[in-house]
Amino acid sequence: QVQVVESGGGLVQAGDSLRLSCAASGRTFINYVMGWFRQAPGKEREFVATIAWSGASTYYADSVKGRFTISRDNAKNTIYLQMNSLKPEDTAVYYCAPQRGPYGSTRKADQREYAFWGQGTQVTVSS
Repeated sequence: QVQVVESGGGLVQAGDSLRLSCAASGRTFINYVMGWFRQAPGKEREFVATIAWSGASTYYADSVKGRFTISRDNAKNTIYLQMNSLKPEDTAVYYCAPQRGPYGSTRKADQREYAFWGQGTQVTVSS
């Protein structure tokens, strides 16, 4: 059974940093693009970042570009999201998920292209 577990969220002040982790179990996603998404209260879930199976290619939403960095450790079946210079508008529940098929494109930002969603981890940024 596939399980994806996000962790690392918390309450921080504007300008602080957090590092989120996403551990997958039940199968390996070494050949899959992995993505981070987030959902703020009352809003749709939105794309944050993706990383290619090799880690060589990444893609970011304009709102986080230059502040967030996605990375992965295939040996641990884990991806990370380093978030710096956090803003109150970054407040959301953050989710990670693999794309539905292997060797996909990092440019796929539609959440419908992803499966096996976890429970998410809450990030709250106070001003």
